[in-house]
Amino acid sequence: MTRLSNLSLDQIPAGIERPGYDRVRIARGVVHFGPGAFHRAHQAAAFDQILAHDPRWGITGVSLHSRGVADALNPQDGLYTLALLDARTQYRVIGAIDKVLTHDVPQAILDALVHPDTHIISMTVTEKGYCLDSAGALDFAHPAIRADIEASRGTEWIPVSLTGWLVRGLQARRLAGLAGITALCCDNLADNGRKLQAATIALAETIDPETARWMRDHVAFPNAMVDAITPATDDALRLRVAEVIGLADAWPIQREAFTQWVIEDQFVGERPPLDLAGIRFAGDVRPFEAAKLRLLNGAHSTLAYVGLGRGHETVAEAMRDPALAAFVERLMREDIAPSLSMPAGFRVDTYISDIVARFANPSIRHFLAQIAWDGSQKLPYRLLDTIFAALASGRPIHRLALPIAAWLRFVERAARDGRSITDPLAGALVARAPNWRAILGMREIFGVLGEDPAFCNAVEAGLKILATGELEPVPA
Repeated sequence: MTRLSNLSLDQIPAGIERPGYDRVRIARGVVHFGPGAFHRAHQAAAFDQILAHDPRWGITGVSLHSRGVADALNPQDGLYTLALLDARTQYRVIGAIDKVLTHDVPQAILDALVHPDTHIISMTVTEKGYCLDSAGALDFAHPAIRADIEASRGTEWIPVSLTGWLVRGLQARRLAGLAGITALCCDNLADNGRKLQAATIALAETIDPETARWMRDHVAFPNAMVDAITPATDDALRLRVAEVIGLADAWPIQREAFTQWVIEDQFVGERPPLDLAGIRFAGDVRPFEAAKLRLLNGAHSTLAYVGLGRGHETVAEAMRDPALAAFVERLMREDIAPSLSMPAGFRVDTYISDIVARFANPSIRHFLAQIAWDGSQKLPYRLLDTIFAALASGRPIHRLALPIAAWLRFVERAARDGRSITDPLAGALVARAPNWRAILGMREIFGVLGEDPAFCNAVEAGLKILATGELEPVPA
């Protein structure tokens, strides 16, 4: 079968949306680190919508740890298919990405970062990609950060971490006399722009204090909140896409039809007209960010760890478990929502109802095992922040502690069965798995919360409840 590319675009059947602009005229205004499924389903799709209006916002992707995306997309001229999963699945070919660069060609990455057309450096590298400690600050003990500091002593140093690449690129822009730029984090980190700013400046102060000073005046780090459920690509999707578009696509993407992206209106230089694609610019993103992290992501992690323990495979299947679906909705309405402070006009109850409907969408096959990855990095933002807030306000935490207990059982089962878990702290977690209190004592995950008697007692109660097969205490 002919492969998707610029040369084969005209073979796509009528009715399949394709780039409505001349790709040859597109400038690459964005360098994006981490062009995986989530970026291509969300941010790249939004930029694709505005390129017919403003051709300055094409994307150069950068993969720091794998050649997989580059090997799939570069032979396709960066093109790929997005399947929007709703009552009726819609297919759209996205052309916003020009090419994907890889870590083994560092000069090409640096050239992209210092190109005069580049106005935004964005990223989706997951929580663990920022090399932060439990307090959200740069972890100078992290091997990648230590390697960057050591490498920076050379004249033409090649970074390892995302933060190192930001410092290297911004340093090169300063030395080249280029204008300032915007660094846009799109990952699930509370106050993500400020955390990125603090980490980048902290590393720059160690490597090149003059660049650190320049950053304060010439680089913007807006907060952003991104929301769209993006199941992993599988062979079934590849086959469906090939049947629909009549071409082979090595790495199509699927996403629910719902999408939300809120960006703090703080840019240096050019601001892309993403409002034309339905993206919201706001003075303060943090309330939207907290609602998404605590409600949607917190409920997602709850479904993952509790659902896997109850034998479920996907989110939609877990939502067909009446007891689990009721528990998750009650958790959101009674335990998480009270921790939020939202702007006027934002209906938390409606947002929760929308989340419940999105989780139950039978068109989306979102695997719980995928959501369960990197629990040590996700839980602090998705559930532990809410537990801190509840304890500070004197609210009960027994339901909030149950998904933590389910995660501990998830780790313990993996260790007992000799299965690996996808987590940067996997070794330390498996070593402590027989003693759940030892895991709660890991300050890099729980901070001081693991020493709080009320929290420890609630987790212990959650473990006992889960052992009975129930999700709420059984009445006496």
